[in-house]
Amino acid sequence: MKTIGMLGGMSWESTQSYYRSINEGIKARLGGLHSAKIALYSVDFAEIESLQHRGEWEQTAEILGDAALSVQHAGADFLLICTNTMHKVAPQIQRRIDIPVLHIADATARVLLADGVSRVGLLGTRFTMEQDFYRERLQVQGIDVLVPGDDDRNVVHDVIYTELCLGVIKDDSRARYLDIVARLADNGAQAIILGCTEIALLIRQSDTQVPLYDTTAIHASEAIAMALAE
Repeated sequence: MKTIGMLGGMSWESTQSYYRSINEGIKARLGGLHSAKIALYSVDFAEIESLQHRGEWEQTAEILGDAALSVQHAGADFLLICTNTMHKVAPQIQRRIDIPVLHIADATARVLLADGVSRVGLLGTRFTMEQDFYRERLQVQGIDVLVPGDDDRNVVHDVIYTELCLGVIKDDSRARYLDIVARLADNGAQAIILGCTEIALLIRQSDTQVPLYDTTAIHASEAIAMALAE
């Protein structure tokens, strides 16, 4: 079994979902007392969040690059950046290390294409929804990406940072998200990417008939396959 490297803490609420999903997946495949080999570095998200909202992305790349080096030195065979938004600096992180970064958008695109989905709605932070680093990664693989309108983007972003990253789950926020999902579907989205690792804490497939693609679960599943060389 290969050792999975994880950059977590962004936020730790979703990092624990990664940890649980990966270990449950390893146990399901190998049985008994098997669990995943993991080297985890969990950052202080307050520091990262402040830099995000000031647009100081290169400084976040320095912090995460140093953390990634620590994960590599701890024996990881490959790396997961356990957040969609910070894949904005995935190229800078990759340049700092010798082990491969398993990109969350690529993992998601593979599942979408296998399912015949070519037009998706994207929910995430404003950075993920509005900037090119994530959408273009999907578009070059033939997937058309729709994002919510400006007011809806504000709702999605604010709920992530003021509620979900703090472990706060509200029924009214779930209802607002589901309204946004419905509007994206009405505009032609065949499915919705939950493009922030916290969103799956709020809405689940049982809440809507529109297909949801949980990037945390997809990323974790691909890590399991890579760790076991499946």
